Amino acid sequence: MGGKVLELSLADDRATVLLGQDIAAALRSGDVLALKGDLGAGKTMLARGLIRALAADPELEVPSPTFTLVQSYETRIPVQHFDLYRLSSVDELDELGFDEAGGNGIVIVEWPEKAGGHLPKETIFLTLEHEGNGRRATLSGPAAALARIERSLAARDFLDRTGNGDSDRALFSGDASARGYETVSAGGSPPRILMNSPRLVLGPPVRDGKPYAEIAHTAQTVTAFVAIARMLKQGGVTVPEIFEQDLEQGFLLIENLGDGNFLDEAGRPVPDRLTAAAQLLAKMHGKAWPEEFEAAPGVIHRIPPFDRDAMMIEVELLLDWYVPAVFGKPANEDERRAFAAAWNGVFDRLEDKEHGFVHRDFQSPNIVWRAKRSGHDRLGIVDFQDALIGPTAYDVASIALDARVTMTPELEKTTIDAYIAARQAQTGFDAENFAEAYAIMAAQRNSKILGIFVRLHRRDGKPQYLRHLPRIRDYLRRVLMHPSLAELRALYERLGFLEERSL
Repeated sequence: MGGKVLELSLADDRATVLLGQDIAAALRSGDVLALKGDLGAGKTMLARGLIRALAADPELEVPSPTFTLVQSYETRIPVQHFDLYRLSSVDELDELGFDEAGGNGIVIVEWPEKAGGHLPKETIFLTLEHEGNGRRATLSGPAAALARIERSLAARDFLDRTGNGDSDRALFSGDASARGYETVSAGGSPPRILMNSPRLVLGPPVRDGKPYAEIAHTAQTVTAFVAIARMLKQGGVTVPEIFEQDLEQGFLLIENLGDGNFLDEAGRPVPDRLTAAAQLLAKMHGKAWPEEFEAAPGVIHRIPPFDRDAMMIEVELLLDWYVPAVFGKPANEDERRAFAAAWNGVFDRLEDKEHGFVHRDFQSPNIVWRAKRSGHDRLGIVDFQDALIGPTAYDVASIALDARVTMTPELEKTTIDAYIAARQAQTGFDAENFAEAYAIMAAQRNSKILGIFVRLHRRDGKPQYLRHLPRIRDYLRRVLMHPSLAELRALYERLGFLEERSL
């Protein structure tokens, strides 16, 4: 347990509820929050605010579990809420499944002193005490958990400084990175999005004294998002308006573009929407964008190049993470040399291909479908902070072979045909040249994703990405049929990369 303690003064019941929301934004699966305090100290009130924020439902019924002893909630992260006030013996904890409760969710415990030695060592403790007309909250526990909570409290401070301090927060989504998104609402105003984007932790050097993120040109601060958002908006692309920003701490209050899913209700691709997305890409790729843009007065973001080093370090994720996981041993030096040689030969073919602005993650989770709008405004675009200047075909491969949904050969063709038609309506577009660039960048992207999805499981504790691996292998088999990738395909087949394997 870390020695740090957080103390806050809560002026009234509303402040207690808001603290529950702030803590909700910081909790992760496996966390145990122990609430201490006398009767009437506000423990259940705080727990109610926390659970409703996790559920993104301000009207969710959250009764006190005083008599039932435990109440379960299927929120974004499952929650079990224990009240041990009426516990007659610690032996009853076994019947309640107390020791196993935190295995796949969050545990909240009122009257934790009755749990004896059953509380895990990493428990977060929150004590509420009466203080005048309000309360004092004291938080202690593991340093990492307190750091998360402190970060969330800083987000509340950001809201307060921008005149939004009394807003309700509810979890909206997270992604494969450390970024988090919440809905923020106050009174009858339309909800906005709080983007919590801490400075990127670069990690250890992996090549030439540089960490992976520096070689791959991953955005290190929220400045990239702000600059590119302003650039795209000025260029006629629908992106969130930025209402408030703190570039130093990494907090933004941005427009909520809506809740329309780019996929259908069953989570399947919709051909008409794919066509619309391809046409928007054609517009973006046919435009000359500046390579740098201002995020704030005097703060310039220069869009990095999608260069050979970045492409190579990405595809090598397949060797670094996927190969050891599925084959039970790392790639040897001969395999690494053959891999690098094959890919360098492929990358040579990109020299005469179109280069321009590349979103870098143009796929269904990052597109908001706005059915009531018209034209390109039907598509709201997010998650563009890692944009680069490179082979534009990469973006077409991102949407035509969406990593998270099944793109059949027919849907892939629908998307590509719509893009080519829209580009040919412009001038100087070479469809044959594009076809080769598309195959190369689709092979590069899907090789990288095999490694990333295993890394998300092994390093970041996110096993849900593993279910996509068979689809990604299928995409690779498909794109490696292009004649210019014959040597790379032969290598992948010889090394068994295209075979169906499980972890």
